[in-house]
Amino acid sequence: MEQEIDTNFLGEEIVKKLKTIYDPEIPVDIYELGLIYDVMVNTDFEVKILMTLTSPNCPVAETLPLEVEEKVKSIDNVKAAEVEITFDPPWTKDLMSEEAKLELGML
Repeated sequence: MEQEIDTNFLGEEIVKKLKTIYDPEIPVDIYELGLIYDVMVNTDFEVKILMTLTSPNCPVAETLPLEVEEKVKSIDNVKAAEVEITFDPPWTKDLMSEEAKLELGML
């Protein structure tokens, strides 16, 4: 019998991994910055991440989504990962976690 993998547990693993990826210009991880809008895991353990960038001209617009994809794919049990970039809604500082705002001296 195959071991049942909990998609919620896998979601938590994905969030942990996302918290290891930092915006090169801001010393806060992309999850706390509010750049991750949604993480979807289907029953085949294929992951889709909907994320944004701090601006459309972000210097890492080419590399950051690839880094996110590669790191998520490196998690055991993840069969595939796809990152979709959106600017709707556009990112604002309001999307940052309290922790990120504190880190950046905005509280």
